[in-house]
Amino acid sequence: MPDHTPIVAERLRIHGTLHPSERGALIDHWQKLDHRLQSFEGRGVALDLYIHDRDHTGQRVTLEATIPGFAPFIATHESSDLNVSLNRVRDELVRQLGDAKNKTEPRHNRRLRGTARG
Repeated sequence: MPDHTPIVAERLRIHGTLHPSERGALIDHWQKLDHRLQSFEGRGVALDLYIHDRDHTGQRVTLEATIPGFAPFIATHESSDLNVSLNRVRDELVRQLGDAKNKTEPRHNRRLRGTARG
């Protein structure tokens, strides 16, 4: 059992068709994203998943994370396979969040590095 609040389970809003059983599997499968979001927990994270044209060849999935103090994080993928798209947007959001977090750490930001020493 996790020792933290499951951010994805609490904050994910789904726009489009995703069956209840799929939502549960998605929450379990997105633990990597949940783990990355933990460092932003106190900031009021909002997650929106948009599923457009489900079960059509032009099916598109967009995952958007809104975190106060940061520009919106947006990942989009288009595939006829919903699971492929869900995995791709999750991985892309994890990457974007990691990049943003690294930029706020003194070792990766010269301006912050100077103030951290002194």
